[in-house]
Amino acid sequence: MVGLWRDCDLARRWNDPYRDIARKLSHQADGFLVGEWPDGAVRASAMFGYDGHRGWVNYLAIGPEHQRQGHARALMVAGEAWLLAQGCPKLNLQVRRSNISAVDFYTSLGFGEDDVVSLGKRLIPDSPPAG
Repeated sequence: MVGLWRDCDLARRWNDPYRDIARKLSHQADGFLVGEWPDGAVRASAMFGYDGHRGWVNYLAIGPEHQRQGHARALMVAGEAWLLAQGCPKLNLQVRRSNISAVDFYTSLGFGEDDVVSLGKRLIPDSPPAG
């Protein structure tokens, strides 16, 4: 999984991806969607969560050699169905402005830019990921 995220340029030094996986598995683990190919390799992922007000998606990743084949769209459809089953009224996500292909992908799914400023504050510092 971590290798997939690194291949997709999602891993950042300030987020320990192993801790992110452990956190997700301990909270709404059924919102952690993983695409495993017949050879056993993990080539797709998405983490969906719902806080009672809004849904979020993080770590949507498709291995570079499997992109543009409908896998990301399928993960989003499955994640949105999961969120709807939770009673979630709206799905939010964040994309780095420089990631034009991701912005274009989400726009094609009906997402639009909200008039907000994204702020963050780390409550639990992660150590840099190993390797």
